[in-house]
Amino acid sequence: MLPIIFCSVVALAITIERLLALNPNKIAPKNLLAEVWTWIKNSQIDSEKLKGLKQTSPLGQILAAGISNSRNGREVMKESIEEAAAQVVHEMQHYLSTLGTIAAITPLLGLLGTVIGMIKVFSEIMVQGTGNASVLAGGISEALITTASGLAVAIPALIMHRFFERRIQSIVVTLEREAIKLVDALHADRRVKAREPE
Repeated sequence: MLPIIFCSVVALAITIERLLALNPNKIAPKNLLAEVWTWIKNSQIDSEKLKGLKQTSPLGQILAAGISNSRNGREVMKESIEEAAAQVVHEMQHYLSTLGTIAAITPLLGLLGTVIGMIKVFSEIMVQGTGNASVLAGGISEALITTASGLAVAIPALIMHRFFERRIQSIVVTLEREAIKLVDALHADRRVKAREPE
């Protein structure tokens, strides 16, 4: 039971931490790209603005990486955005493998507890015989409690693991969309300037 209780505490801590960390509005603020685009149009981008942008949010970090390399061409800009995005996604997936592991091992820990409990019950049968049914019933119920406890921890852990994976996928789609808008806007703007009417 002790390993199962420990797993339940860890799973609860990870769930609370990830619920706070994976807030879509904190990771990808809605008006950030519009604000950045205003800075670009008004030629207000400098090293201080980029440094501040990096620190605002993970989306800011990605946009800052793209803007820093925008003069080196579209492909270089996209590569730098992809590198920054990979780092952001890695940080978002923090602790999820631990949560998935807890969801996988707690039923096994419960089953192990049940098997050990049943071995004890059969040892009692060998010593006392089958005459005392209450001892046997108590031992069997005690053995099954570990399986129930293991499942009670594993099921919510698995649900939260799937929930967080889905949320990360949704946030990644938003980050990609915003980054593509920035790349297209910066490089389309240059093409438009090159084609001036005669």
